[in-house]
Amino acid sequence: MAAQQVERGDPLSLVLEERERQTMKMVEAALTAGRVRLAFQPVVMGADTGRTAFHEGLIRVLDEAGRIIPARDFMGAIEGNDIGRRIDCAALELGLRTLARHSDIRLSINMSARSIGYPRWMRVLNKGLQASPTIGERLILEITESSAILVPEIVTAFMDDLQRKGIGFALDGFGSGYSALRYLKEFFFDIIKIDGQFIRNIHDDPDNQALTRALLAMARQFEMFTIAEAVETLEEAQFLQSLGVDCMQGYLFGAPTLQPAFMPAPARRRA
Repeated sequence: MAAQQVERGDPLSLVLEERERQTMKMVEAALTAGRVRLAFQPVVMGADTGRTAFHEGLIRVLDEAGRIIPARDFMGAIEGNDIGRRIDCAALELGLRTLARHSDIRLSINMSARSIGYPRWMRVLNKGLQASPTIGERLILEITESSAILVPEIVTAFMDDLQRKGIGFALDGFGSGYSALRYLKEFFFDIIKIDGQFIRNIHDDPDNQALTRALLAMARQFEMFTIAEAVETLEEAQFLQSLGVDCMQGYLFGAPTLQPAFMPAPARRRA
C-alpha cells in the first residue's frame, strides 16, 4: 500500500501542484499580454491621518475576463522563479512611470531580494530614473523580511548603492519571522513596516501591545521610520497614535485601488 501511494503520489499534493502550474500559466499569460496594473493604497501620517505620506503600489494581474487577481493569490507560486522576477520588473516599470507622470507624489514598490542582480530589473530602474531628477528621491523599495534574510550581505550592498541615488528602502512585515532582528543593525533600512499580526486588535491585546512597543523601540534605536500595517479600526489607530507610530496603512484609511485620488478619472465616452 505504501509503495502504491508513493508511485501514485499524494492526491492533495497533486492537486496543489496542478493549481500552482495553472497559477504560473495565468501570470505568464498576463505578463505577455500586458494585463498587469498597480493598485495604490495610501500610507497616512500617524499624528494627522488626513495627510498622506506616500502610496504603496501593489501589483495586480488581470485574467482574460478583466478580473483583478491580487498578489496574495499568485505570489507564493511565482516568488522563486523567473516569473517572479518578471513581475518585479513589471511593478517597478509601472511605478516609475507613475512617478514620472505625477511629480507631487511618493511611491513605494515591492520587490523580492531575489531580483537583486537580475539584469532586466536594473535596466528598468536605470531607465526610469533618467526620466526626471526627482524620481529617485520619491521612490521607496519595499523588501519583505523573509526575502531579505536569504542574502543579507547582498541586500545591504544593494541598498547602500541605491540609497546614494536618493532611493529609500522599507523592510516589509517586520517582526513576522524574527530572524531579521539580528541583521537589523547592518541593514540600514529607512522604514520599518510592522507586520499586521501585531496590529490587529492592539487596543485590546496586551501581547500585541508589548510586542509592538518593543518593535517601535528597536526601530527608533536605529533611527528608522515606523509604519503600522493592516490598521482596520479607529480603536487600533488611536492606540497606535498613543504609541507614537510615524505612519499607518490599512483599510481604515483606504483600500488598494486602480484609480487613486491623485490620478484624474478616465474620460467618459459620449453616447
